Amino acid sequence: MVRAELDAIDIKILRELQNHGRMTNVELADRVGISAPPCLRRVRKLEETGIIEGYQAMLNSPKLGLDLVAFCMVGLKHQSEANLKAFAAATAGWPLVRQAWMVSGDSDFLLHCVAENLTRFQDFVIEVLTANEHVDTVRTMLTIRQVKRLGLVEI
Repeated sequence: MVRAELDAIDIKILRELQNHGRMTNVELADRVGISAPPCLRRVRKLEETGIIEGYQAMLNSPKLGLDLVAFCMVGLKHQSEANLKAFAAATAGWPLVRQAWMVSGDSDFLLHCVAENLTRFQDFVIEVLTANEHVDTVRTMLTIRQVKRLGLVEI
């Protein structure tokens, strides 16, 4: 994969959109120091090239009744390509798993989970996660409080 060629204006656009994705094109153009039409063209190009993958609202989980955030470190029985792909595909069907990464080290996957409460999370771990045919070990970490929340990319 070739790294995208971005100029200073593109970087400013990405930084502003990552921090304030709901602003109008006119406001964005003003913030980055160009007029609206070229700003819109640049944003569309960033979208078309896949640098901007989409737009999302950041939701307050506790206000939605989702009070528990946990991470699961999952080790598979065998690390064959087929097993890794099968487990990765299984995570797509688990709504409680919000993000999943294949990792190196003591575990094979790191899962970011959000649940209503401890009982719901425990049920998921016992009835779904450890019951998966590919899973050998599961180590869970319950969070206490989030202390930092930024966009996923430093730009």
